[in-house]
Amino acid sequence: MSLITVRPEGLYCEVGNFYIDPWKPVDTALITHAHADHAYTGHQTYYATAISEGILRRRLGKDINLCGVNYGHRIKIGPTWVSFHSAGHVLGSAQVRVEYKDEVWVASGDYKRGIDPSCDPFEVVECDTFITEATFGLPIYHWDSGEITTEQIYRWWQSDLTRPSLLFCYAFGKSQRVLAELTKFTDRPVYLHGAVHNLTEIYREVGIDMVPTIPVSSMEKSYKFIGDLVIAPPSGHRSTWMKRFKQPQTAFASGWMAVRGNRRRRGYERGFVLSDHADWPGLIQTIEQTKAKTVYVTHGQNDVLARYLVEKKAIQASPLETLFEGEKGDSVDV
Repeated sequence: MSLITVRPEGLYCEVGNFYIDPWKPVDTALITHAHADHAYTGHQTYYATAISEGILRRRLGKDINLCGVNYGHRIKIGPTWVSFHSAGHVLGSAQVRVEYKDEVWVASGDYKRGIDPSCDPFEVVECDTFITEATFGLPIYHWDSGEITTEQIYRWWQSDLTRPSLLFCYAFGKSQRVLAELTKFTDRPVYLHGAVHNLTEIYREVGIDMVPTIPVSSMEKSYKFIGDLVIAPPSGHRSTWMKRFKQPQTAFASGWMAVRGNRRRRGYERGFVLSDHADWPGLIQTIEQTKAKTVYVTHGQNDVLARYLVEKKAIQASPLETLFEGEKGDSVDV
C-alpha cells in the first residue's frame, strides 16, 4: 500500500488521515509553504513550520487553527511520525517526512539547492520514496548563484541613474531574496510595491537581514524615483500603478528568463535568471542524495524527469498528477 496517494482533495496519507498541501478543504492539512498553489483556505487544522506562521496568517487569515512545528521536530499524527525539514525555497518552506513502521516517504513541496540568505538551506532527507517537484525539469535549466545574478541586477540599476529602475519579481520569496542579496553591494534603500512591502516586514520580524526598504505609497506624489530601484510583483507591470514612474527601465527576475524570447514576450527590457526552484542538476543531485528507491514527480516537466530517472539512473520513477503549478506567475508565487 502506498503511504501517500492522490485524492481529489490533494496528497493524502490514509494511515495518518491527513493531507499535504491539499487544494480542497480538509480536516488536517500539512502545509509545505505559503505560496498560493500549496496553501489554501478552508482547512480545519493546519500544521506548518513555526517560522512560516506570520506569512501563513497574513495570507490565509490571522485566526486559522495553525500548529507551528520547528524544523526537525517529530510529531505523531495517528500511527505516523511526521517532521518538517527545510526545502530552501522561501521563508519557512519545508519538505514533509512521513514515517510509518519501517517505511519513510518525503514530499518535497517546492525546493532549491542554491544558497539564499533569506531562508534556511535545503536539508537532504533520506527516504524510501521521494515525491519531487519538477518545475524546471529540463536539462536546459542551470542557475548561477543568487549572488552572481543579484550583482547583475545591481549593475543594471546603476547603469542608468537618470530614471527609475523597476524590477518585477514575485512578492513572496523572490523579492526578499533580492533584498537580502543586495546587502553585499549597497546599503541604499529600495522602494517597494505594497504587496512586497507587507511580506518583507514579516521577514524582518524573524531577523532576515535586507537592505533598507521604503513603501512607494509613503512617498509624496511629486517624488520622481530618479535613480531608485523599485521592486514590484508582475501584476504591477503595465498597470495603472506604473503611471507613477516616468520612463522607467524595466526588468523581470525569474527562472523563465533562461528561455530565449520570454523577456520579449512579457514586455520587459531586461530579464534576470533567478529562480527559487531547483534547476536540472539540483533536481538530479537531490533525488540521488535521498537514496529513494521510488520517485514520484509532480508539476512542471514531470514526464521528462521521470523518464530520465528510469532510463539513465535506473530509478523507479513515474509522473504524479497534482494541481501544484510552480513558478508560473502572479496567481502562484506572489
